[in-house]
Amino acid sequence: MELILLAGGVGKRMKQTIPKQLLLIGGKPIIIHTLERVDSIQAISKIIITTPAEYIDQLKNLVRKYKLKTPFIVIEGGGSRQESVKKGLEYVTSEHVMIHEAVRPFVLREEFEALIEMKDENVTLGLDIPFTVLEGKDKIEKILERSTLFNVQLPQKFSTKKLKIAHEFAEKEHKEFTEDASMIFYYLNEEVKVKKGTEYNIKVTTPIDMVIGEIIYKDFILGRSSV
Repeated sequence: MELILLAGGVGKRMKQTIPKQLLLIGGKPIIIHTLERVDSIQAISKIIITTPAEYIDQLKNLVRKYKLKTPFIVIEGGGSRQESVKKGLEYVTSEHVMIHEAVRPFVLREEFEALIEMKDENVTLGLDIPFTVLEGKDKIEKILERSTLFNVQLPQKFSTKKLKIAHEFAEKEHKEFTEDASMIFYYLNEEVKVKKGTEYNIKVTTPIDMVIGEIIYKDFILGRSSV
């Protein structure tokens, strides 16, 4: 199985001059934490990393520096997350594909393997929402039932063929999705199973996430022998 790793951040919300995936947690670039986790999974045969053109060479050198074993390629991503996935899919040759984000460095190896081993074609990690969610902007417009909602996490696993079809539909309709499980459900009405994730699997996006990330790394990751 092959993996598309999205590394397209440019650091705007992080208020940094370098992409967030290159910032350090525990003295190591965030993307390397993520790649080292994937590198320990035998079932993943290739990693396709999507990133802005100006960081392609830097990422290639970084992966080589840390001596990762899994074959990889680094390609130019698109102008959006969705376009980057679509570009990555052009290089996928396996029947199923996994999608992950470089800035989710604390996902466990066991979580990847659990999705890989599931017989379901389309699976996403997800977590119960521990707070109240209401619909509306300037005013409350609708009360949502929290017990029927979940927070989408990555990685995700999909049928490569079906995900490509869903992306073709989205491109033709100029419709944007923030992740791929909703897209494949929307266009193909495909069943997407949800496997419960962990609260540690955060997406590092803002400065406060870097603070939380250091705590997770020190108190959780370093304390585990199998991650």
